[in-house]
Amino acid sequence: MSPAEEEKSLPLPERWPRASKFALSACAAAVAELVTFPLDLTKTRLQVQGEAAVHRNGAAAAGQAVAYRGMLRTAAGIVQEEGVRKLWQGATPAVYRHIVYSGVRMVVYEHLRDSVLGRSEDESFPFWKAVVGGMSAGAIGQFFASPTDLVKVQMQMEGKRKLEGKPLRFRGVHHAFMKILSEGGIRGLWAGWVPNVQRAALVNMGDLTTYDSVKHFLLQNTPLVDNSVTHSIASFFFKYLLLLTVAVLAW
Repeated sequence: MSPAEEEKSLPLPERWPRASKFALSACAAAVAELVTFPLDLTKTRLQVQGEAAVHRNGAAAAGQAVAYRGMLRTAAGIVQEEGVRKLWQGATPAVYRHIVYSGVRMVVYEHLRDSVLGRSEDESFPFWKAVVGGMSAGAIGQFFASPTDLVKVQMQMEGKRKLEGKPLRFRGVHHAFMKILSEGGIRGLWAGWVPNVQRAALVNMGDLTTYDSVKHFLLQNTPLVDNSVTHSIASFFFKYLLLLTVAVLAW
C-alpha cells in the first residue's frame, strides 16, 4: 500500500487533526450555548427591565415597576406571554460567536502547545507555557469572534429598546451585520475589541491552563488514559476549583 493510500485509509481525525478539532469544538460550544441560552436570556431580561424601570420611573419606583422577579419567574413569564420559542430568541448570533471563538481558540492552543512552544522531553507541558498558550489562544479566538460578539450584544440591546418604546434597529442577524458594516465599515465590526480580547486572554489563562494541567497530571499519575473519561474528570475538577476560588474571593 502506497503512502497516499495509507493516508486515505486513516480516520478523518488523524488525517485532518486541526480541522477535526475545530469542528468538534465548535459543535460542542454550539450545543452548550443552545442549552444554556434561556438562562442568559432571562438574565438579560432582568437587567434590561430594571434599567428601563429606573429610566421611566426613577430609582425609588423601580422595585414596583418590574414585570418579573427571579430567574424562574422570568422564564415562566416569557413562556406564558410570548411562547417557548422566545426563550431562544437571539440565539443565532450567540451560536455564531461560539463557533468562531471556541473553534479558533482550541485549534490555536493545540498548535501552540504541539508545534510552537513545544512539550518537555517527558511529554509534559510546563505551566508557564500553558499560561502563554492559553492567553494567546483566548486573545486570538476573541479577536476573530469580535464581529459576531458585537452583533450578539447589539441584538440583545434590542430588548431594551423595545421596553423603552423605541423602534427596533435590526430585522435579524444578517441585517445587523450589514447595517454595522455599512455604517462603520470593516473596522466597525471590531468596535470595542480591545477590552474583549483582554478579558478573553485572562479567562483562558485560567480556563485552558488549568484544564490542560489537570488532564496531564491525571495521565502521568493515574492509570487513566487519554479519552473522554479523563477529559470529563479534568473538566469537573477545573470547574470545581474555579467555583471554589470565586466563592473564596466573594467571601
